[in-house]
Amino acid sequence: MFISRTDELDALNRLYSSGKFQMAVVYGRRRVGKTTLISEFVKDKPAIFFAAQEANKHLNLRLFSEDVYKFFGLPKGAGAFRDWHDAFSFIAERAGESRFILVLDEFPYLAAADRSIKSVIQNAIDYGLKDTGIFLILCGSQISFMEKQVLGYKSPLFGRRTAQFRIDSFDYYDAAKMLGDASNEDKIKYYACVGGTPHYLAQINHSLTFGENISELYFKPYGYLFGEPVMLLQQELREPAMYNSVISAVATGASRLNDIATKINEDTSKTGKYVKTLTDMRILRKSAPFGENQERSRKTLYGIYDNCYRFWYKYVFLNRAAVETGSGGIVAESMVFPELSTYIGKPVFEDVCRQYIIRKNRERALPFLATNFGSWWGADKRERTPSDIDAVADNRTLGDILMCECKWRNEATDAGELRRLLDKARFLPGYERYHFMFFSKSPYTRAARKLEEENDNLRLITLDMLFD
Repeated sequence: MFISRTDELDALNRLYSSGKFQMAVVYGRRRVGKTTLISEFVKDKPAIFFAAQEANKHLNLRLFSEDVYKFFGLPKGAGAFRDWHDAFSFIAERAGESRFILVLDEFPYLAAADRSIKSVIQNAIDYGLKDTGIFLILCGSQISFMEKQVLGYKSPLFGRRTAQFRIDSFDYYDAAKMLGDASNEDKIKYYACVGGTPHYLAQINHSLTFGENISELYFKPYGYLFGEPVMLLQQELREPAMYNSVISAVATGASRLNDIATKINEDTSKTGKYVKTLTDMRILRKSAPFGENQERSRKTLYGIYDNCYRFWYKYVFLNRAAVETGSGGIVAESMVFPELSTYIGKPVFEDVCRQYIIRKNRERALPFLATNFGSWWGADKRERTPSDIDAVADNRTLGDILMCECKWRNEATDAGELRRLLDKARFLPGYERYHFMFFSKSPYTRAARKLEEENDNLRLITLDMLFD
């Protein structure tokens, strides 16, 4: 089942319809749907789809040769190409005769087995392929490799790509499309615990309740997600134990670099290297208060990018022994579900609300066209207390700003909380027009609705409106 990714699919089809040489680079974390996207793109087109193996160059070359021979209707007995140069010379010759797509999936495996392959492809492009109608796709799951070794200026392939697609996990809205008839509340809860990775969402059993699904996926020794995050780390990193410690520290509350270093008992400079690697992999994310330079801000905070990792390292990582001995259900019932509302409220529901704002901005459904998005935190000098704004969007050129509060709780939202949001305009002065949105899981009181009627710049968003 193909869901979403319509922008990427349309872009690939536009490139294909040009009839010219194309080299598209498609990359993103494992399980996010890169191969599904490419498969959807090539399904009605002539294509060689080669999935590289984590093996030596001889095996990959033999398997590649078999796929090429099959595509062109040649006998397998012709034998493997002598080397990659020979293989791409053959491809270039055939590309001059007809238009077809060549997909090299898991390209980092090929490069690890034969370091010359990037130069071979570069040479093939410069001296043959660029004058043909071939559509070459390089796909990979190792984000840092694809960005530095394929797209980076030091790569032999630098300047050859005609398009690049970084495939991220679904936002809450697209994730909900995989959740059938689940209630809107459960859709947010699933997104909070499983995240937006399509392959993980596909493991949800729609005949079970939310609680039953989470227990089956995470808190049973055979559960699909019980060992998934750590297994993926072991595949991509040489020191998974240290990275596990860093992610666990962030998941359990350490958000500043010094706090993370203290929690894992390592010096800050060494911890910083681990944090940077995880940030490059899109497992951790780095953020600064809205309006500040992310690289220079002294208020930088780190969080976990993916909700599956966030949930796993907060609730499963330190309780694996209990799960393995059959007590996972007790862990879920006594330690997870009772505090799930708090876990969702910050930061997951805030992330959902920011995603809603970004979607509405694309639809031109905000009061202005926003160009910057984020959140703000700092000191309330008047009250002498810390304060924050859950979601912010602005357009400095137009002089507009949108400030939002997000509440995931069972109590109704009253007018007093709306007034506190309106009062936060003083934290970000200098705009001509201030706009406000309040997001609430629970209904609004009559007084809150009256205040909305009295303020043209205030809008109250309900849970159901997130899925309109």
